[in-house]
Amino acid sequence: MEKKHFIKKVCLLGDGGVGKTSLIGRYVLNCFSDDYVVSFGTKVSKKVIEYEDVQLTLMIWDILGQKSQKALHGAYYSGANGVLLVCDNTRPETLLHLLEWKRDLEEVVGAVPLVPIINKADLPTALVGADIAAVRTALGHDFLYTSAKMGSGVQEAFEQLGRQILGHPDRPGRFQAH
Repeated sequence: MEKKHFIKKVCLLGDGGVGKTSLIGRYVLNCFSDDYVVSFGTKVSKKVIEYEDVQLTLMIWDILGQKSQKALHGAYYSGANGVLLVCDNTRPETLLHLLEWKRDLEEVVGAVPLVPIINKADLPTALVGADIAAVRTALGHDFLYTSAKMGSGVQEAFEQLGRQILGHPDRPGRFQAH
């Protein structure tokens, strides 16, 4: 049986410094750097993953997290098929801003599959349980906890989003990355 091939655009959204670039680096290149580099504009990375009868190419857009550049965001969101909403375990305001990131995205592309992430799970949390619960309810999705530094949860987050994009959110099994 020949594999079906799909190319899908995925955006990582969240405030500056939450670890979007590090998550991509860990997922695509399996590397991590402690150096913080501000993303200007957007950077696109590619990852091909295979799942049984499907080859899924993710075009992963790392979108700048500065809300002062909101006018540019709409152009970057256009054509998105899915999103990872990323907040920082050590900065409560980044959790609360996820609802705004989602609203801005949906104004451009409508509802798309999403996976909310609490990144930097290897560090002591500054998030309040009630805030996590409120944002989880508003988003309609449970959070995944990731650590780009340690690598935990990163592959799972992208794979979960990939399954949602393909319309198989509860399908067991794993992708094989290439």
